[in-house]
Amino acid sequence: MKKGYSTMTGFTPDAPVLHEIKNHSEALAQAEAGVAAMAAERNNRWYPKFHIASNGGWINDPNGLCFYKGRWHVFYQLHPYGTQWGPMHWGHVSSTDMLNWKREPIMFAPTLEEEKDGVFSGSAVIGDDGELKFYYTGHRWANGQDNTGGDWQVGGHARIRAGGDWQVQMLAEPDNDELTSATKRGMIIDCPTDKVDHHYRDPKVWKTGDTWYMTFGVSSADKRGQMWLFSSKDMVRWEYERVLFQHPDPDVFMLECPDFFPIKDKDGNEKWVIGFSAMGSKPSGFMNRNVNNAGYMIGTWEPGGEFKPETEFRLWDCGHNYYAPQSFNVDGRQIVYGWMSPFVQPIPMEDDGWCGQLTLPREITLGDDGDVVTAPVAEMEGLREDTLDHGSITLDMDGEQVIADDAKAVEIEMTIDLAASTAERAGLKIHATEDGAYTYVAYDDQIGRVVVDRQAMANGDRGYRAAPLTDTELASGKLDLRVFVDRGSVEVYVNGGHQVLSSYSYASEGPRAIKLVAEFGNLKVESLKLHHMKSIGLE
Repeated sequence: MKKGYSTMTGFTPDAPVLHEIKNHSEALAQAEAGVAAMAAERNNRWYPKFHIASNGGWINDPNGLCFYKGRWHVFYQLHPYGTQWGPMHWGHVSSTDMLNWKREPIMFAPTLEEEKDGVFSGSAVIGDDGELKFYYTGHRWANGQDNTGGDWQVGGHARIRAGGDWQVQMLAEPDNDELTSATKRGMIIDCPTDKVDHHYRDPKVWKTGDTWYMTFGVSSADKRGQMWLFSSKDMVRWEYERVLFQHPDPDVFMLECPDFFPIKDKDGNEKWVIGFSAMGSKPSGFMNRNVNNAGYMIGTWEPGGEFKPETEFRLWDCGHNYYAPQSFNVDGRQIVYGWMSPFVQPIPMEDDGWCGQLTLPREITLGDDGDVVTAPVAEMEGLREDTLDHGSITLDMDGEQVIADDAKAVEIEMTIDLAASTAERAGLKIHATEDGAYTYVAYDDQIGRVVVDRQAMANGDRGYRAAPLTDTELASGKLDLRVFVDRGSVEVYVNGGHQVLSSYSYASEGPRAIKLVAEFGNLKVESLKLHHMKSIGLE
């Protein structure tokens, strides 16, 4: 596969290809008006107090995450004209401290031929000159309207393809240090349509040695989920290297939102973590219960080579609603945001003028057992407004104790003494309302897992999810839970982030109590603290 511009046999033009079909300033102004119209009518019953969400409209994947010139920047996929998925734009918020955020102008709207149906996901990276570049996927429908079968118009000839996505990789550069606007440079990697089954997106860029690398997700011509590797010396002209990784499961046809980064284990050895959202994986026991499932493998990689996994595929997050995570490195900290994805109908938020939020930022490390740990970044402690220390609590058989009468935005730190508890299930009923609805965050002794159970909820989809505990964790006799409850969601960090569960929780009307409960046995809680959380300023 030679370098040079040839849609069918090659990959990269000698210079970015730019075909503007709309005025970007006008398209951005229209998008801002669309978001503002929905924000004016927004229902805040589940709108987050301390998670990032759009003022109005649908959002999905976090994009362009970076720390640049003294500010944290989070971009995200945005549909500014409705609360369901639609033509993608990039929304934007920024902060100096990851605690107090402000809304920034929408960064990208679809205005080029190569992205006329969506400015899809991508990343940001700071070059050797200290300047930032955005890499993203330009999306269009091959048949001009949807993802059903259509003609690829290539070089004056039409090729019939099984699907309608036509995707290429794009470059843009910011106009100012505040990243409030950017100039699109155009297409830098074209799609070889004879080698791709229409999925070809979500670039991640990094530097190793003196070479820049890019990987993104691909569905190969035989519908295998792959990540391809490109390299560059100047960050503009890119050359195909190889398939970086192919998922071993033939049911997985696409690896969305790929991530790839080095990390050190406890002995100082460098490992590489490969992350992706596997499309097509089938449910198996407790694994892969969501529509699509975001996970990772740990292994090794040498520049120019293929990734060699040393672990099986593991979930980043065991909750109902976690997808498309993106990480970035700042001063040695690998920080990740995920999208809390409302994949399954009904989605009650859609009626409220907004839909979708991001998780809290988490720092990725390797634990002593060599597995990934994702704990909230230390800055999150700064959101605590006050603290109620409940001390130690003991519940007798089927006991119950109200921890808070009405808690819309709190963090709970709790240590359960498993050795002194006999309950089959025990934990917290959050968003407990007078109609009997609640979401249950509990330790289930029969399966040795922490569960988020929504069977009692009156709104939205239900079901439960379960995060495993290792034999070492169970043998310790202790269980640490850190539970973040926002107006419409819950994030549960198990034993410092060895496992996490993120789920929406659409509370019913009225006061939202939190209750500590024990089922069929007693519960011994060594300590329990409740922190009321401040707003991050986006309400």
